[in-house]
Amino acid sequence: MRITLRVIGIGPGDPRQITLQAIEAMSDVEVFVALEKGSAKTGLLDARKEILARHANSSHRLIEIADPPRDRAPADYDAEVRRWHAARADLIASALRDELPDGGVAAFLVWGDPALYDSTLRIVDDLSERSDLTLDVEVIPGVTSASALTAAHGIVANRIGEPIHITTGRRLAETPPGVDSNQIVMLDADLAFRQTADPDDHIWWGAYLGTADEILISGRVGDVGERIAAERAAARERVGWIMDIYLLRKQR
Repeated sequence: MRITLRVIGIGPGDPRQITLQAIEAMSDVEVFVALEKGSAKTGLLDARKEILARHANSSHRLIEIADPPRDRAPADYDAEVRRWHAARADLIASALRDELPDGGVAAFLVWGDPALYDSTLRIVDDLSERSDLTLDVEVIPGVTSASALTAAHGIVANRIGEPIHITTGRRLAETPPGVDSNQIVMLDADLAFRQTADPDDHIWWGAYLGTADEILISGRVGDVGERIAAERAAARERVGWIMDIYLLRKQR
């Protein structure tokens, strides 16, 4: 069975940040696949539906797949993520076989850019290895949450000649000296900067970038760190989920 499978970056939340290339890529897709993450994140699915209503053809179908469970505190983090990705791939492969004819066109809509801390392309690699599926994969880049963050704050991500290090909250403490001048930190539910950063370091934090719920806070870590934690907790309680990111800059 041969399928064209598109992985389409749709930006961090603002429908105006969807590229013309992404809109064009949606135009002839027959089936869009979405992993349904539970009632707390229905807003994410609703946003996808709004995008499809604007830009997809009228005959498209949206297939919602229940996201398989995942251990959030495993003994072996890498092994658990691989197991979770494989379980996702199994469900998606079944949906593609059931919902598409040979030669059909399917797509994923990916928040931000598919190449930056997103698992979709790894799942596509798994799907490509299956003997009964032949995939013609097309990847369409999207506006990243990192660029949306710096634009929202009106800043440059680095000072002249300095590196930019992109990492996760889980790995923030492992950043080696010399590359930690400007760190863009994603997936940080525990706000690791409160334990690792100097109080004089500067932080630019943003949540729900490009949406009506957008929150922006910046300042010295020692001045705004607890405020960020409080605002984040309140927003998560109010909305039911949160996507946030920050730039952490060392003083020199």
